[in-house]
Amino acid sequence: MTKTIEKRWMTNLMAEVAKCDTQMPWARGARRQEMIARRKAAETAQAKAAA
Repeated sequence: MTKTIEKRWMTNLMAEVAKCDTQMPWARGARRQEMIARRKAAETAQAKAAA
């Protein structure tokens, strides 16, 4: 039998991670869709300018 040793710092770290609610720009959702739409619009505008 292997006994798992749980370190106190790891427990505290996991508790802090669970509390984190910061949204990252690459996260899925409406914000990501807006970012993709802006990128496509910029590519389209650049292609029209080059033509």
